[in-house]
Amino acid sequence: MTEPYVNSEINNSVATITFFHPAHNSLPGKHLAQLADEITTAGQNSDVKVVILKSGGNRTFCAGASFKELIHIENKEQGKQFFSGFANVINAMRKCPKFIIGRIQGKTVGGGVGLASATDYCLATKYAAIKLSELNLGIGPFVVGPAVERKIGVSGMSQIAINASEFYSAEWAKQKGLFADVFDSTEILDEAVKELSDKLCGYNPEAVKHMKQMFWRGTEDWDELLMQRAKISGELVLSQFTKEKLARFKDK
Repeated sequence: MTEPYVNSEINNSVATITFFHPAHNSLPGKHLAQLADEITTAGQNSDVKVVILKSGGNRTFCAGASFKELIHIENKEQGKQFFSGFANVINAMRKCPKFIIGRIQGKTVGGGVGLASATDYCLATKYAAIKLSELNLGIGPFVVGPAVERKIGVSGMSQIAINASEFYSAEWAKQKGLFADVFDSTEILDEAVKELSDKLCGYNPEAVKHMKQMFWRGTEDWDELLMQRAKISGELVLSQFTKEKLARFKDK
């Protein structure tokens, strides 16, 4: 696989949404928009009872936003638009009336941690270490922060956000509540994901819809909140501090 893509496949009432990018499954704005659309479409499809979110390949789940696009931001409007990509996906996930299972096969960074946090039930391999690296770039995990905090609490969120250069193990993420379970291989992970999705397909869709609304109670302002956060990040990325940081990362 060399060409990036976002696709959706429906089998036995399960919609599997897969994204891939050769740069460690990072997500450019175009593909974030496609991902949000696929999640919304699956939520509206009466033939779909469960959604699985996964990425292609056997290593990194998601390296976050596209670094290539990040370094080319020239003004505040471009900055806000860039950072709103993950906001739109997270909001699509919280509004989806179906349970979303996260299948996390490997390391995940930045926005990828936000995606994992926005799933309703997340399963991972022991290789799925997480990192919020945004402060290393002179910005912060403002957009994904609410989703991460909702899953692992203020203490866990602040720990990984402040210690932005370190990966935290899959077991740590499980202890904090991000991952429901951790497996030794992708093969065992896939068996568990299938077993869970088959089980969830037997639930009453109306009950699931109401349960999902209950689980996400208190997030009704996220359409506005995450856009405000995107604006903050879009302004910070234009600062001299961040531009110098990005230049150093680019040269590595």
